[in-house]
Formats: sequence, C-alpha cells, structure tokens
Amino acid sequence: MQEKLHPLIFTPILQERIWGGEKLKTELQKRTDKSNIGESWEISDVDGFSSVVASGHLKGKSLSELIETYKGELLGNSTYERFDGKFPILVKFIDAKTDLSVQLHPDDSLAQLRHNSFGKTEMWYVMHVDKDSRLILGLKDGTDKITYLRHLKNKSLPLILNEEVVSKGDTFFIEAGLIHAIGGGIMLAEIQQTSDITYRVYDWDRVDKQGRSRELHNDLAVAAIDFSGNKNIRVNYEDIPDQPNAMVDCPYFKTNYLKLTDNFKKRNDGDSFLIYICLDGSMHLEQDKELFEISAGQTMLVPACRTDFEIYTKGAELLEVLV
Repeated sequence: MQEKLHPLIFTPILQERIWGGEKLKTELQKRTDKSNIGESWEISDVDGFSSVVASGHLKGKSLSELIETYKGELLGNSTYERFDGKFPILVKFIDAKTDLSVQLHPDDSLAQLRHNSFGKTEMWYVMHVDKDSRLILGLKDGTDKITYLRHLKNKSLPLILNEEVVSKGDTFFIEAGLIHAIGGGIMLAEIQQTSDITYRVYDWDRVDKQGRSRELHNDLAVAAIDFSGNKNIRVNYEDIPDQPNAMVDCPYFKTNYLKLTDNFKKRNDGDSFLIYICLDGSMHLEQDKELFEISAGQTMLVPACRTDFEIYTKGAELLEVLV
C-alpha cells in the first residue's frame, strides 16, 4: 500500500565554493565540518543532487523517487504534465564571503539546444548584507555587443558592469541572459528553474589553492547575453501582515512574501505544490498527529494534494513559492 504524502522537509545539500563563507553554518545552522560553504541546496532535483526527506514516515526517500511514486499528487497534475515529470524549482541559500564570478545563464531554447536542459531564470531575496556590499546586475546603459566584446578582449569588463548597493529584504528578478554576480558579504535566498548551467565570463583573476584559474565560457556566453537593457530587475513588494504579498510572477514560478503574526489558513487549488522558505521565526503544519516544523533557514515542500491546511505560528517571515 502506498504511504500517504505529508509535508516534506529535506536534508540540505551543502556545496563548497571558492567564494563561500561560514554564515550558512553560523546564521542558518547548517551542520557540517567543511569550510567555505557557499550554497545550501534546500530543495533540488538536479541530476545527481536529488534532495532526501529528513523526517516523517517518508524519511530517506529522494525527491525523484517521490515524484515517480506520487506524480500529480505531489506536483499537481497540470504541473506534472507541463514539466514532464521533473521538479521545476531549485531553492538555495547562498553565502558569498567574496565576490562570485561574473556570469549568466541561457534561456530555455538555448539550454535545450545545447544541454538538453531547462534554462535558468532566478530570483534573489537578500537576507544579510555587510556594509557597502553590492550586486552586479546587468551591463551599464548603452553597452552593446561590440562594446562588450572590446572590454572582454581588453580584460576591462568591470568598467561596464552595473553595480547596486543593496539592503536586507531587497529582491531581484534575474532573467536568463542577464549578466550578474553576488558580491562578497551578501547572503541570500535564491529561487530558480531546475538547472545548474552557468556561463562564467569573468572571475576577478582569481586562482584556487592549486594556483589554477577557473574555466571561463566566453564563447558560449556571447550568444546567451541579452543586450537589450536591464528591465524590471528590482522587485517592489508590500509587507502587509497576515496576507500574501505578490513578488515575482513569471512563467517559471510565482513568489509571495508572508509576514505572519498568528496562525494562517491556506487554500491551494491543487494545480501546484507550495514551498515555504522560512526567513525568520518558525511555523509548523500538522498531519495525522505528526508535526512538521521549520524555523529560520529551513524550507518545506507542501504537496499539491494538501489543498486546505493551516500554518501554525506565533510569528514567521516566509517566502511562498508555487508554479
């Protein structure tokens, strides 16, 4: 007999990065003896990195196994069909101790052609900022392909990068094709299409412990860059308590900001799963006398079949994600 689906909390997949720091351990309580942890993959079905359930009677099952077993019951029937049985979202926390490489991602058509993969459009929610930390978001106004290639050849790319100083709570929508980088001193939550394809175009002349530079992908990147200008990158949203506040609504995902002061009843139409990313405070759901709780720095996947439920909390700041 098939076991009943319940709210799913997964074991984080921690990724070492040359630019990673310690905040995922000290601020978000990610447990590891490793250093330079740059990313915590909270919910993933990237090939080779399928998240594993951490608690409940489905403990030990991978996300890919659950999709194979429960199909539309987990994803929503229309979502299951639309994404051909693949989990369409990757949720991460990212801690940049130093600057990430300047990079971009291909769109769906180019990613399918080159890599048989989804493209990568993403969203950032800034959780922590050291003084004067900044993001690179696109190219300076008026930068065309010819100008870009000239600066690339002359190794002067930083001169045409658009930088923005940011604050906690700032949110940005990074469409495929936009050149971008996370600056050192920033920790953020990232919601993206399920893809691990990155075209690195500049890496600050950095070398690893063995003195080696990381690979650049400039030949692949040129065709993927959107030179049409920086459009609607910064996301403005309300923070009205105890109701969903719309953030991003794109073809790949929708996100809402929730600032809950008390229990919150939720109705889902069953077409999509729901993801809750806890930024502050804590929340829990109940099912069959089991309690499923997350606190700051944790993430929960609520199956599409849970169409009516209540979030129990005395106070929580959440990102809500659906497709």
